[in-house]
Amino acid sequence: MGNSLISIVLFLPLIGGILLMFFPSNREFIPSSRDKLIKVIGLSFALLTFILSIPLFTSFKGGFEEKVIWIDPNMLNTSYHLKLDGISILLFILTTFVTPIILLASWNSIQIRIKEFVITVLLIETGMLGAFVAWDLLLFYIFWEVMLVPMYFLIGIWGSENKIYASVKFFIYTMVGSLLMFLGILYIYMKVGSFDLDVIYRNVNLLSSDVFNIFGINLHVEHILFLVFALSFAIKVPLFPFHTWLPDAHVQAPTAGSVILASVLLKMGTYGFIRFAIPFFPEASIDFAPVISILSLIGIVYGAFMALAQTDIKKLIAYSSVSHLGFVMLGLFAVLNRLPGSSEAIFMYQGVQGAIYQMINHGISTGALFLLVGMIYERRHTKEMKEYGGLAKVMPIYAVVFMITTLSSIGLPGLNGFVGEFLILLGTFKANWIYGVIGASGVILGAVYMLILYQRVFFGECTNPKNLSLKDMSIREIIVMVPLVILMVIMGVIPNYFLSKIDVSMGEFFKMIPNIQLGGM
Repeated sequence: MGNSLISIVLFLPLIGGILLMFFPSNREFIPSSRDKLIKVIGLSFALLTFILSIPLFTSFKGGFEEKVIWIDPNMLNTSYHLKLDGISILLFILTTFVTPIILLASWNSIQIRIKEFVITVLLIETGMLGAFVAWDLLLFYIFWEVMLVPMYFLIGIWGSENKIYASVKFFIYTMVGSLLMFLGILYIYMKVGSFDLDVIYRNVNLLSSDVFNIFGINLHVEHILFLVFALSFAIKVPLFPFHTWLPDAHVQAPTAGSVILASVLLKMGTYGFIRFAIPFFPEASIDFAPVISILSLIGIVYGAFMALAQTDIKKLIAYSSVSHLGFVMLGLFAVLNRLPGSSEAIFMYQGVQGAIYQMINHGISTGALFLLVGMIYERRHTKEMKEYGGLAKVMPIYAVVFMITTLSSIGLPGLNGFVGEFLILLGTFKANWIYGVIGASGVILGAVYMLILYQRVFFGECTNPKNLSLKDMSIREIIVMVPLVILMVIMGVIPNYFLSKIDVSMGEFFKMIPNIQLGGM
């Protein structure tokens, strides 16, 4: 069941999008009963996708796999090879979980091109799911690109006043990285003779044997390939200093676009590092670990200070993502150290485990924050903090949900954010205590800017007359937020249920990587 179910879950959103293409478009741009039916169909497909993905998660013991010949091996050695393991299962279920929430949250906020909007979201879902399960490099690249175009349109059509600038900037940044990665994929295929990840993992040594001599300088191919893949993934994370597209994209994107970016799309970068860049190029990963660790620390502190300086709520949360994802990168690279007197290196288990867990935590908490900002924006059409104040008295339910989400984001014990940050810092301190101290400062700064945001928006007197008549959260909005809040608590109270899914595959995965072993277990 699990094997065939991967393909069913993967392509169900695409089938829903194709079905909706046959519906006539609303040329008057005035919401109609047909638009409501389109929303219902789109939400139904997204919900069904999530429901069908639940057995994959609950019955997960070691992995699900599906493989069939795609193109004649004599012509091109590539296959339709899908695989779910402990590294991808949480990201896969997160994607199916947030998509129906995104469509329900956008029920009233999207008023034009509703059919096209729903189709776009469903296409992005298939692209994201495919990237997480593709076990063939060519197949992965196809799904990677499938995400790019609909996301460009999502920002460019349904975004705010500077949406064209933000969408073009997003497209250029990500396309440059994608094209470089494609060149790297072609080189790997020519060297290994296959796009299949199992084959590549078994032949990693082939990727480190060549040396290019350019202008009298010997350059190891492995290091060049690592930089090619790392640049593509660093842009997607985004790792400092490749982050500049993200604040613009978040601020100009509609709520749906911001949530897709925060919850899933940014994780493509961190997932790419752990799935491809590190295992394909282990020696280069070890050599570049100090550089990436320092860039991660800069991102943590820089993102936090930039968040402190913002007056726009959405931009503050956007910069918080730069800081939080710096933690994920810290957990992946600061814990990678060469053993003294040896050619081998060691990964501190807790750091890597925490990095994977924190990908999910950030997707839930920051995605929830963007949903909440979208709700207040629909009422007031402003994201400036100075326009608010005293909302706790006017919108008490909204204030409570926002507070829980804020505490989750800053890592309060008992909520999901604490577990991931604790494991990352634990692994980092074991590997390098200086990195650990700097990283911990980001936790403190994160609490400062999030609590300042909450204080300015919700506490004090409600002096702005425009806020006095604001309605509290509707039933639909409560339904949107309750699953996220419940998950914040469950992942904080019983993290082992989720961490055990990661543990199933992580040990075996790192055994395939030459010269790298897990430590600190």
